Amino acid sequence: MFATAIAPADAASHQYLLDSMFRLRARVFGARLKWQVTVEDGRERDPFDALTASYIIIVDEGGEAIASARLLPALGPTMLVDVFPELLGDRPFVPHARMVESSRFCVDTETNPAATGAFGLNEATVFLFAGILEWCLANDMTEIATVTDLRFERILKRAAWPLSRYGKPRLIGNVMSVAGSLPVSQQLFQALRPPAYRSTLSSSFRCAA
Repeated sequence: MFATAIAPADAASHQYLLDSMFRLRARVFGARLKWQVTVEDGRERDPFDALTASYIIIVDEGGEAIASARLLPALGPTMLVDVFPELLGDRPFVPHARMVESSRFCVDTETNPAATGAFGLNEATVFLFAGILEWCLANDMTEIATVTDLRFERILKRAAWPLSRYGKPRLIGNVMSVAGSLPVSQQLFQALRPPAYRSTLSSSFRCAA
C-alpha cells in the first residue's frame, strides 16, 4: 500500500480513485458505523466535497482506496464551524492560514483486519496518519482541527498523537462526538511513519487557499 494526495486541481485526472474513496466512505460511514450521512449509488458525499478539498488516500496493490481523509483550509467553510459549532465549547477557535480541517477519516478495517501496524493499530490507519502529517509538512501547515468520535479519540491517544479538545463531548445523532486540534511536526511524522511507509506526496501538492 502507499499514500497519495489529490489536490482540487487534480481531481479530474483521478476520477477512478476518488470514486473508490466515495464508495469506501459509504461502506464505512453508512453501512458499518450507521452515521447519518447521504449515500447515493453506493457513494457517500457531502457539500464540503464541492469545496477546495484535498484528499489523502491510502491505495492498495489493486489500486483501490482502503483509507482516506479530507483536508480543507480552516479559514474557509468547515464542518467544525458550520455544522458542529456546539462542539467548540468555551475555548476560542482561531483558524489561521497554517491550519487545516481534517474530516471524513475512514479506514477499511474489514478487508484486511489482521494487518496490524504500529501501536497495535490497523496498518492502513497508521499509514493514513503519516500521510496526513507528510502532506501538512509539505504544505507548511502547523495545526489540524477535526471533529471525531470518542472511539477515534482513543485511537489517536494510542498513537501518541492526542487530541486537544475544544469543548466537552456531545451526542450528535447516534455518535458521541468531540472536536479538537492536533499538532503537526517533523518529529511526529518520524514517530508515526511505519517502516514500510511509501507515498507519492511532495511539496507539489498544494492546498487551495
